Amino acid sequence: MKTVPLFLLLLLSLNISTCTGNQKELVEPDTPTSGNMNLRITIGQRVFTATLYDNATVTAFTAKLPMTLTMEELNGNEKYVDLPDNLPTNESNPGTIQTGDLMLYGASTLVLFYKGFSTSYRYTRLGRIHDANGLAAALGAGNATVTYELAQ
Repeated sequence: MKTVPLFLLLLLSLNISTCTGNQKELVEPDTPTSGNMNLRITIGQRVFTATLYDNATVTAFTAKLPMTLTMEELNGNEKYVDLPDNLPTNESNPGTIQTGDLMLYGASTLVLFYKGFSTSYRYTRLGRIHDANGLAAALGAGNATVTYELAQ
């Protein structure tokens, strides 16, 4: 029976642990909630449904629901509002914003994106609208009144 030198076993062990560590880095930090917690977003007569992510920011945000906010227009692609209280954050650069993304900028600025684009900014992900068709039209060109509540 042939034995494997100890240094080869250590090298193999180190290589396996390094690969395992790299896999962890590829996991997205915010994933949709395991219970598929949904958010109802009402703009005028239109109702949109978003799936929320599973993170501390969402937990703090949903504790304040329901809420109706006047969101301001910015850059022809988003509506935003400064919340009265800071929320916990886990900022990352998404690289690309998708139509229907709901995110937190900084610790207290809620942002609803109605057009996709590339970005270098950092956000904390809250959720994403399932079907964002008609979102831009519902939000309109100026400020918009938006109601957020947990879907039943």
